[in-house]
Parts: sequence; C-alpha cells; structure tokens
Amino acid sequence: MNNELQAVVEYMEKERGIDRETIIQAVESALVSASRKGVGQPQDLRVEIDRNTFQIRGFAHVSVVDNVTDKHTQVSLHKARDIKPDAQLGDTIELEVPPSNLGRIAAQVAKQAIMHRIRQAEQERVFEEYKDRAGEIVSGMVRRFDRSDVVIDLGRAESVMPSRERVPTEEYQVGDRIRALILKVDNEAQGPEIILSRTHPDFVRRLFELEVSEIADGTVEIKGIAREPGFRSKIAVLSHDEKVDPVGACVGMRGIRVKNIVRELAGEKIDIVRWHADVKTFVANSLAPAKLAKVDIDEETHTIRVTVEGDQLSLAIGKKGQNARLTSKLTGWKIDIQKDEADMAFEERVALAVSNLAEVEGITKQESEILVHSGFLTVEGILAAEISDLEDIEGLDSESARRIREAAENNYEIKHGEPES
Repeated sequence: MNNELQAVVEYMEKERGIDRETIIQAVESALVSASRKGVGQPQDLRVEIDRNTFQIRGFAHVSVVDNVTDKHTQVSLHKARDIKPDAQLGDTIELEVPPSNLGRIAAQVAKQAIMHRIRQAEQERVFEEYKDRAGEIVSGMVRRFDRSDVVIDLGRAESVMPSRERVPTEEYQVGDRIRALILKVDNEAQGPEIILSRTHPDFVRRLFELEVSEIADGTVEIKGIAREPGFRSKIAVLSHDEKVDPVGACVGMRGIRVKNIVRELAGEKIDIVRWHADVKTFVANSLAPAKLAKVDIDEETHTIRVTVEGDQLSLAIGKKGQNARLTSKLTGWKIDIQKDEADMAFEERVALAVSNLAEVEGITKQESEILVHSGFLTVEGILAAEISDLEDIEGLDSESARRIREAAENNYEIKHGEPES
C-alpha cells in the first residue's frame, strides 16, 4: 500500500504539477471521508500519512468506560492507561486504529474521493496560474474541435477559442501550434475556463509590444487600433521622443518587424498611422496614401466630410469601403468621402444635388429631383426664391411649396442661425 501510494503521489507531482503536500492532504481527507461511510467505523477519525515513508496511521477519539459495549467508540480504563497513564473514566482519548479497518468499501470510496480532490487541486492550480493573465499572448496546440470552437492545449491547461474569436480567413488542423490572446478566465463550476482570441484588437497590440522594443519601453505609444480580422488593421502610434520616428520604429529595418507580425496574422495587412491631436491631420494620415483636397468637420453630427479628386476617390474609400470604415473606427468620427465637384460630370453633380436636398428634413426624394431639375440646387437657392416661384414649378402645389420653403428655413436656421429675409 505504501509503495503504491508513493508511486501515485510522485506521478501526480511530476506529471500533473500538483504540490506533494496538497496530494497527501487530499488522500488523508479522502480516507477520513471514506471511513464515515464504512459500517462500524469510528466516526471521529483522523488519518495521518508519514511524509517520508508514506505509512498510513489512523486515530480515533474514544470514550474511557468500565465495560466496553462498542469497540469502535469505547476503550477500557485498563487499556486507556497503557496509552495515557492519567486517564480517568469518562475521558476521551485518541486511540490508534489499524488502516485495514477501513474495509474494502471504504477503500473504494477513498479512491474516488482522492481522484476528485486531485482534479479539484488541478483546477485550482490552473485558475491560480491563469486568473491574472488576461491580455497576455500564449502558445498552444490544437487538440480538438467542439463544433466550430477550437480546444487548445496550453501544456498544463486546456483553453477554448470560440468561433466568434476565430479569424474567418484562417483554418486550423489538429496538431497545429497557434498563438492567441487570453481574453478572460472564468472559474466555472466544472473548472476554470480559459477563453482565447485571435480577432481582438489587443492581439495586434500585444504582438507589436513583443516585436517593437520602443513600444515595450514606452517610447512609442499605441493610441488606437481598428481591425477587420483577417483582412486589414490600422494602428495609430505616437512617439514621446522627438528623435524616434514612431512609424519607422514599428516598421523596423527593411520592414522586418511589421513583416513578422503580418506573418503571425496569416497575411493580414497592417497600416501604421502617425497619430495627431488635430483630427483633420489624423484623418488625412489615416486615409493615406489617398490625397485629400478638403477636410471639413461637422461637430453636431460628429462627421468629417472629406473631398478628394476623382482619381483619389477609390483609393480613399478602399476596397468595399474598408479604408474609410477603419479610419472611422480609428478616429472615432463618421467619415463621409465625396468627389470634388470640379471633377464631377454633369450627371454626378445633379445626383449629388438631389442627394443633398433629400437629406433636408421635410423634403422628399421625389421633390428633390423636381427642385434640382427646375434649377433649385441648394437650400440657399430655395430661400432666395419667392414662394410664388416654387408654386409655379410643375409637379408642386401651393401646400408643397410652402412646406418645402419652411423645411429650407428650418435647415438653414439649424446650421447658420436665422435666415436672411
């Protein structure tokens, strides 16, 4: 029994990484628990395992009596004084009992309890090891798939990367080694749950901190990250040392630093943007390499209207609007990109005028088309006309003309104050 117990303890200590004292205490507790389920066993039992020899000793509290009627809970005065010379009738003393008295049923229960306590100890160890590591990058091996979730072996713990945290362009196979961000660690009833992510913007942030020493030491600061996982990320950086170029530091010599990060992200493109306190400059940096003709800020709607020349429009917007979308996420402003009217064809100008008037509350899209084709291209143009001029437009009646005029006045007042009479 001693050799078998020692082998189990040493295996658990070496292979599972559980502290030896924790295992032995679990065994002692399990044997006590098992004794209470055995028929005729002392109910007040203490089990002690020698830390060196692994000898198991049991001790029970028994009452000192004249006539013993229950050998499991009583001891004679004569026998009691062999153990404790000053024992008296009615005293309670601790008496050693043979471990074999635990019985076969108790041993089986003890085995189950031991395994339960060992699993519990393992879970506690895992939780203690990972509970404060949210935000760190870890490496592990793909162990299996649970539907579309990926179960990853971290060596001494298992973790899960839910489908929502998987990059849509990446495919994994059992046995693949991958790196991911620890998103959170929950202590669930069935054990600790370590949630990983490869889609979170902080995954990109941590990769840059690991790869770029200037970020790690605080010389260069990451001010913001916008990401569409698997496709493109924009990262805004600022240098706290005028001698250090933040973009150059992140790119590295011959682009080696950013290439390493792109390789880890399976080819995801990364735009490194110079952060600026002036939002106009910041937007211009973020939309680069597109050249902007004009940048206007609308504080009320928290919108930045960008005007570009015709040949720069697709570059500024990006493939499927990606460049504009990421710039909006990065800066925190809604981005509205339009082509310069000077570069527009006549049909484009008409369509723009119709669209602008249709945005005025109180003017419908159909009325906007009628107004534009009648020469009223702007709110100011409507206000400059007499109400009779609007009533004479084919397709508008007197009630519509007055409503349109009132809508134009309200719109002008909101943007510029009281309209001129």
